[in-house]
Amino acid sequence: MSKSKNSTGKSRSFVTHLECSETGEHHPAGVLHGLSKAGHPLVVEYDLDALSASVTKDTVAARPPDMWRYREFLPMGGDVEIISLGENISPLIPVPRTQKRLGVGELLIKDEGRLPTGSFKGRGMAVAVSMAKSFGVTRIAIPTAGNAGAGLAAYASRAGIESYVFTPADTPAVTASEIAFHGAKAWMVDGFVGDCAKVVADGVEEMGWFDFTTLKEPYRVEGKKTMGLEIAEQLDWHLPDVIFFPTGGGVCLIAMWKVFKELKAIGWLQGPMPRMVAVQSTGCGPIVKAFDAGQRVVTEPWENVTTQIHGVRVPYPLGGKMVLDVLYESDGFGTAVDDEAVAKERARVCAEEGLHLCPEGAACLVAVDMERQSGRLGPQDRVLVFNTASGLKSPMPPMNNLLAKGKPVDYGSL
Repeated sequence: MSKSKNSTGKSRSFVTHLECSETGEHHPAGVLHGLSKAGHPLVVEYDLDALSASVTKDTVAARPPDMWRYREFLPMGGDVEIISLGENISPLIPVPRTQKRLGVGELLIKDEGRLPTGSFKGRGMAVAVSMAKSFGVTRIAIPTAGNAGAGLAAYASRAGIESYVFTPADTPAVTASEIAFHGAKAWMVDGFVGDCAKVVADGVEEMGWFDFTTLKEPYRVEGKKTMGLEIAEQLDWHLPDVIFFPTGGGVCLIAMWKVFKELKAIGWLQGPMPRMVAVQSTGCGPIVKAFDAGQRVVTEPWENVTTQIHGVRVPYPLGGKMVLDVLYESDGFGTAVDDEAVAKERARVCAEEGLHLCPEGAACLVAVDMERQSGRLGPQDRVLVFNTASGLKSPMPPMNNLLAKGKPVDYGSL
């Protein structure tokens, strides 16, 4: 794909360095990194003065409607080939009936299911794979609950990079099949995503692959910042009061909070910052458990994982401290929801609004309902909920109604 003739354009990189999220130690830009020297996630830092001098809101508004319109906020300079599958801006959808039922001032759903590979994962993978290719990576491996693996498989194939994907054995069949269909060497693992991560980590030396485990490389966060940039622009640079996000590894909460602070620093945002809410399950909620206990880190893995909400099923997130920092800094909180309530809410919203949510998106609406009742969410709050993937990627109840050919139809019973 052209680096200068399409919507990605040519631009300089405003990255100054990478910084250890724990120690603050600087690491040089322009070279391949995994974790910091101290073994913690790296954070990409920018020259925000130079960035803001090079682009305006009007400049961004005049560009094509895709995630690359925010290229100054991303790490790729003009010498990096952009690996793209057409990453459109995802819509903000009002849901008036659900809003009235849940009793909030405004309720919007950002539907990430419209992106390539049907989930928000395309954002991070487009940037991370682009950067990996620029550094000469030829083989990548990833542990995944499902959608990240599908994203990696697609973007790696697009880039001509060999990919290995390891996913729990009970990953929804459509997603597991999608991973293999995109050309990855796909394997199911008898266990959870942490067991998949061990397979990847243990194989680095023998297989020579680059480990794409969540937050073990720094650029998926940068790609996912575009969610926050889109929200800001879509709402005329005024952010919602509260943002609910289904949280497994927590990259998206980290990414959005990062870019909100970057936008605030250059004077693009008007009004207050949002409260950020991590939505997890009562069957796997290590972030919520730590927050409710007043802890700044996740101290131990969640035991007895029972949830079938795959996107939040991360018992021991590597970036747990970073996610908790976002919750505390934003005056946010964590909410754990019940799987059965999520299944009911998903079906209800699909029939109520015509909007097919994934289980993770429905979990956020259950959390909104719970927090209105708890009082942490007020009746005037402007609330934004993320639907992180197309509902078509998750199982649905069967439809078994059948009319027999050649027999009279009892229309009154339909």
